[in-house]
Amino acid sequence: MLQGVIFDMDGLLFDTERIWDTLWPECCRRMGLPLPSEEFYAGGRGMSGKVYEEYVRDYFPQADAARIVALFMELGEERFKQPVPVKKGARELLSYLRQQHIPCAVASSSSHKLIEGNLKNTGLTDCFCVQVSGQDVTRTKPDPAIFLLAAEQLGVDIRHCLVLEDSLNGVRAGYAAGAVTVMVPDLIPPNEEIAKLYTRCCKDLLEVRDLLAQGELSPEEAV
Repeated sequence: MLQGVIFDMDGLLFDTERIWDTLWPECCRRMGLPLPSEEFYAGGRGMSGKVYEEYVRDYFPQADAARIVALFMELGEERFKQPVPVKKGARELLSYLRQQHIPCAVASSSSHKLIEGNLKNTGLTDCFCVQVSGQDVTRTKPDPAIFLLAAEQLGVDIRHCLVLEDSLNGVRAGYAAGAVTVMVPDLIPPNEEIAKLYTRCCKDLLEVRDLLAQGELSPEEAV
């Protein structure tokens, strides 16, 4: 029986990954750094905190990774004071889950401030009884800690939770947590490794809603 649904935020609930990518040119200009590659953007999606600092340090070994990440996040907080686009099917899926009395959580590598701001600006705050940030865990995605904490705060067994993710690191984390993991790709399609980790790959959140209504994403069906 499905006991809870855990949503990623950037690229899954909101069309924000493209916005984040647009912040790097200004960040690099201020720091006097060359623009990173597309591979850099893709590899870092889903990361935050010290994990992201380590990732940035590996790419810019001669620079101060902590300062780079701090500036990047500062630029993000300023941009995300404005409403962001909601992904197709998000409102419909959340409405369905509310009708079914299935509790929902957001588990995002972003800060609490960004999570709360995006939910408030789009009118989705009341859809989630739990909000977990990368600030709440020591290791962020692809580590499973953030999803395990979300399930704990929902008061449910992670093995009876559905994790919805768009990123490769997010799918890795959902799988490692032991959740039923569904990928809804945003900017990066699944590769051979990731295809072995998720339960299903859906084109959008409307498809997730329809599969849930058909009983095809319950933990029992996913085994």
